[in-house]
Amino acid sequence: MVDGNTSREQLLEIFKSVDTQTLITMALIFLIAYVLGRVITIILLKLTEKLSHTGRIKVEVVIPIIKFVIYLIAFYFIFREIFKIFGPEIFLLAGLLGAAIGFGLKDLFSDIVGGLVITFEKPYQIGDKISIGNYYGEVTDIGLRATKLFTPDANVVTAPNSLIFKETVASANYGVSEMMVVIDLYIAGESHVETAMRILWEAVVSSKYVYISRERPVILLHKALPFYTRLRAKAYVNDLRDQFKFESDVHTRAWIEFQKNGIRAPQLHILNIPSIEEKYESDTTTRRNMGSNLRPNAGGLKDSK
Repeated sequence: MVDGNTSREQLLEIFKSVDTQTLITMALIFLIAYVLGRVITIILLKLTEKLSHTGRIKVEVVIPIIKFVIYLIAFYFIFREIFKIFGPEIFLLAGLLGAAIGFGLKDLFSDIVGGLVITFEKPYQIGDKISIGNYYGEVTDIGLRATKLFTPDANVVTAPNSLIFKETVASANYGVSEMMVVIDLYIAGESHVETAMRILWEAVVSSKYVYISRERPVILLHKALPFYTRLRAKAYVNDLRDQFKFESDVHTRAWIEFQKNGIRAPQLHILNIPSIEEKYESDTTTRRNMGSNLRPNAGGLKDSK
């Protein structure tokens, strides 16, 4: 039986005997896989821009799968080279790698596993608009380690794939091109609600961005609150990228008609609460006045004799 120290010494000897050509070969395999994955992703994403909304979604679904297949093939060839080098000592190497993953590379390993879960379970996919943790935006890429989001502020956020195990994911369209948009308008409480609802309806259904069908109806709601009334429209856009264009279009045209019909925005209500200094001065004045009223009037007292 060979003890652990002897096995480690043998492993170190094997490491020292690895020739430079083998290391270069493994590095080239990984580099080719990475470049090939990036090139295919760029080509397919450019292709999707020329397709219809539905076609774009179908193509974007397969991009992460193609990338992971390329990486798996690359890892197979790399592992084959490693097995040729280490042979029977491969299990000891696996143990050392397991310890490295447990102590130093656990976050990276968790991100890779998260990428596999995202690719095959599809809680979201490229083209979806999602909220995960503190991030919101359109998914533009799902990589081996991280997901890239394009935010409404035109920022590119790189979110680690391991967030899928820690945070709740909300997908606004979940793999389809249509997406519901919720638009809230606030008007003064005394405004004529029926007129305002009619104007909002016309602004929504006449928008060039709206998508209406039996499964995608327009819904209007209103709620009376203490100082204002909230009007809410729920409608779909045919392309999720038109979300903010649709909101802006409806807001602009609805408020133009509101002004024509005397419907105004809520007024700011400020409660007149005295400051601490004013309250202190008022209390002091009150106590002073009360004290002067209670003071005896010396000139009003006479001797009864």
